[in-house]
Amino acid sequence: MVLGFIVGCEIAFWVLLAAGLVARYPLRLRRTGAVLLAATPVVDVVLLVVSVIDLRNGATAGQAHALAAAYLGFSVAFGHSMIRWADVRFAHRFAGGPPPHKVPKRGPERVRYEWREWGKAVLAWAIAVVLLQAGVWLVGDAERTEALRNMQGGLSLVVAVWFVGWPVWVSVVELLTPNTNGRKQSTSKTKRR
Repeated sequence: MVLGFIVGCEIAFWVLLAAGLVARYPLRLRRTGAVLLAATPVVDVVLLVVSVIDLRNGATAGQAHALAAAYLGFSVAFGHSMIRWADVRFAHRFAGGPPPHKVPKRGPERVRYEWREWGKAVLAWAIAVVLLQAGVWLVGDAERTEALRNMQGGLSLVVAVWFVGWPVWVSVVELLTPNTNGRKQSTSKTKRR
C-alpha cells in the first residue's frame, strides 16, 4: 500500500510541476500556475499521513516505509531547487526568459555549487533520519522496525560517499589545479623581451 503511495506521490509531484508551469507560461495563468506549484508540498504531507496511519494500524515497517521517509527528506531538501530548475528552463523555452545558468566544470563557483548541493543532501538526510527514528518510536518494536534502522545506515553511507566524491574531490582538484586566470600558460622556454 505505501509503495503505491510513494509512486503516486512522485507522479503527482511531476504532474503538479508540469501543470503549474504550463499554466504559468504558455497559458499565461500566473495565479493558477503559482497555486499548482505551491501545492507540491501537499503531496509530501499526504505521503507522511498515509505512512503514519499504516504504522499506527499495526503494519510492520518495511522497505516501503523506509523509502517514504527518504523520499520525504529529499523532497523537502531538493524540492524547491528542482522547481526553480524546471521554472527557469520553462520560462526560457516558452516565455522568452534568459537562458539557464550553467554551473562551470571547474573553478570556485563549481566548488560552491558542490558544497551547497551536499548541504542539501545533509538536510535531506537529517529529515529522513528523524522521520525514520520517529517511525521506530511509533511502532515500538525492534523486530518490526529493522528496515527503518537499516535505511538510516544506508542514507548515512550515501551522504558520506557524496561528501568525499563531490565537494571534497572538487575542492581538492581545484586546489591542485594551477590558476591561469582564463589564459593558457605558455609552455615554451622562450625568454621574454
